[in-house]
Amino acid sequence: MSTAQPSNWQQLITGDWHGMPALFKPDGSQVAFNRVSRSSVFENGRTTYYMHTNFEGSDVFTSRFQIPEFAFGVIDSDKDRVYTGPDFFGSGRPFGPLVDSEYFSPGWNTQLRTVNHIVPERGLQVYSSQLFEGNCLVAVFNGLYINTRDKGPETDARVEAHLAAERANAKKPFVLPVKHQGQWRGEMAVYTPEQEFVGTNLVVIDYTPVDLLRARITVKVTGVVNREFSYLRSRESNHHQFHGPDVYGNGLSFGRYCYSRAHFHGEAATLDSRETLIDDNFSLCCYWQFKKSQKEQYNTFGVLDWTPGANVLAPQYVA
Repeated sequence: MSTAQPSNWQQLITGDWHGMPALFKPDGSQVAFNRVSRSSVFENGRTTYYMHTNFEGSDVFTSRFQIPEFAFGVIDSDKDRVYTGPDFFGSGRPFGPLVDSEYFSPGWNTQLRTVNHIVPERGLQVYSSQLFEGNCLVAVFNGLYINTRDKGPETDARVEAHLAAERANAKKPFVLPVKHQGQWRGEMAVYTPEQEFVGTNLVVIDYTPVDLLRARITVKVTGVVNREFSYLRSRESNHHQFHGPDVYGNGLSFGRYCYSRAHFHGEAATLDSRETLIDDNFSLCCYWQFKKSQKEQYNTFGVLDWTPGANVLAPQYVA
């Protein structure tokens, strides 16, 4: 039984959410779409999560996920949202407008790590699910959702336009500016592992391409977290690597989403990230987890806006 009043997160997600998440194989290849409408309904002191799905594709891989209707109980709380079955068992931790969840799907036979980040100023929910058997990745879902709280032709048209855009954009790769230097800049909310909001970080990322597959990057974080670090970033297809001197690590991208881990040189500290290109202007929606001694230190998230600079890889000529 839930509490008498819905949690802050439950109130934030009121209404219906519409998306067209893309389905990816572990190597990053996109193989299907899943038209989804979902809602979390608080009624008579109980919370029920509803999800209707419609997959494209009928091969062995996609047919694994062909369950059209979900309805499962939720113990609603701003500390832990506990999923009580029959479709999902596990829990999610709300951090203001973001929930980070880990749970099990008997129907899909997968463990899931799902991150839902509502970005009110963009009218979006930035969604991703990584699906595992044990600790082995078997699939990834990701995509952008919009919210509706009414019915009618105009609402239907807005939903259909969004779904069409998602279908077109899902396959776009996570490729940062190739020839132009520039800067990402924005504020990211900061929460402790105990889900306490403790302030914001100003994040500034200076970016300069070296060639068509590499760029030098300097990240400056000020506020609750104060760090500055630089590294050389390279990309081969959807494989990303960080070559130091201040951080080393790698990442793998699935369409517009890149999941990575960076290790701070000479420290027992790492930075885990999910970064999403949410528009054609290279706006980055970031979820960063700073860890120390392999334990969460801060969970931070926000949108960084891109300002392009000079073309540093202009045409070359031989006299």
